Amino acid sequence: MVNVPRFPHDLEALPGGRPDKQRRRYALGAMKRFRQFDVDWMVTLRIMKGRPAPEDATPRSYNYISLIEGDDCLAAMTAQLNQAISLFAGISEEKSLHRYSAEKWSIRQMLNHVADSERVFAFRALWLARGIDASLPGFNPEIAASAIHSDRIPWKAHVEEFRHVRQASIDLFRNLPADAWTRRGTIGNSSFTVLALGFVVSGHLEHHMRILRERYL
Repeated sequence: MVNVPRFPHDLEALPGGRPDKQRRRYALGAMKRFRQFDVDWMVTLRIMKGRPAPEDATPRSYNYISLIEGDDCLAAMTAQLNQAISLFAGISEEKSLHRYSAEKWSIRQMLNHVADSERVFAFRALWLARGIDASLPGFNPEIAASAIHSDRIPWKAHVEEFRHVRQASIDLFRNLPADAWTRRGTIGNSSFTVLALGFVVSGHLEHHMRILRERYL
């Protein structure tokens, strides 16, 4: 049985020393797959590089979306990862327990909220992107925050958790097919698109990083 090569450089996997008709046929097929991959990838990039329309998210979500410049939410997500980790690296375990007001979250609680919320936003995007018709419920971050004792978890563990969550978000959005970005669904009685949720992921982190710089540090 002959192994079919996936790419041109895999021709060595075929039997025989010199290229023959069979090898040339497989080479042609591999190059066609390359070209189709390029076309599909470029279509994905064209759709991905756009800003959500007003009807693609709620006004509250647009408060986050508006914080992200440009039309590439994936690029923003990717750049933010190193920016955020660098910012968090300058915060000590002691400092991470700081609250700028008694009734406000500590830095640890805030980062836990960011990670939890990002998981929710990414799951919503996955749900819509995979074409599931059922609507999703809303999410109350105050209830979620009260269910975990974030201040008992070391700051370093919070940072590592966030790193993994953000990388998972990047991987999810990076590999979406072209038609997934414009898919729409209902979340908490409001209409969202996958593209809008990509911007919400980036914008929500930007919102909290600004608060962290301005009020905590």
